[in-house]
Amino acid sequence: MRLQGKNAIVTGASRGIGRAIALSFAKEGANIAFTYTKDEEGAGITRRLLEDEGVRALAVCADGSDEEQAAKLVKEATDGLGPVHILVNNAGITRDNLLLRMSADDFDRVLDVNLKSAFLLTKACARGMMKQRYGKIINISSVVGVFGNAGQANYAASKAGLIGLTKTVAKELGSRGIRVNAVAPGFIQTDMTEALPEEVKEKMLGSVSLGSFGTPDDVAALCVFLASGDADYITGQVLHVDGGMA
Repeated sequence: MRLQGKNAIVTGASRGIGRAIALSFAKEGANIAFTYTKDEEGAGITRRLLEDEGVRALAVCADGSDEEQAAKLVKEATDGLGPVHILVNNAGITRDNLLLRMSADDFDRVLDVNLKSAFLLTKACARGMMKQRYGKIINISSVVGVFGNAGQANYAASKAGLIGLTKTVAKELGSRGIRVNAVAPGFIQTDMTEALPEEVKEKMLGSVSLGSFGTPDDVAALCVFLASGDADYITGQVLHVDGGMA
């Protein structure tokens, strides 16, 4: 029970990687406040799974890219669970297209959800973490943010931005006992990746040294480590979960 007595916020946890992270945290004893935007049914499933682990769980419908909603989320989590010890900025979307066909709206929306929300929630949680002189912030980036990918200028920019945000905030908040790290998954089997054409999957699989795709649990296991006391001397790092893809 490496997270016993800790309270965590996990964004975008109605399914996929976010749900796996939230559930892994709950199995280690953490209480969870998680966000969703549209998938109310999925959020209900996540909440029941968390409560089955014997922890307190809050499902909050919130768009973290809106400053008021981000602040409200942190307040609800604090009021319902207690001080926030762990923040996982996982919420993300894709709106893929080639550069010359990508609209400004699609570029802006992906940057808002994937990057701006992490900035706003980190800012909203930082003050409380500074007061308690303890905090763990984990940003879910991507290998695409490291080496780019055709047709994903907006997504790659947002994930690269998360890496820059991670390294900067780690320097700013380290003296207050707050550790900030990024996780860069490769090809993880989720609803998002399942929708890709088979030829795209085969091409990507060819670049994975281990010869297989990862699962949400692979990412969650690293997040548990980073959130626990086992990783107290690790900050400002980008850790890949990609089977050798990068």
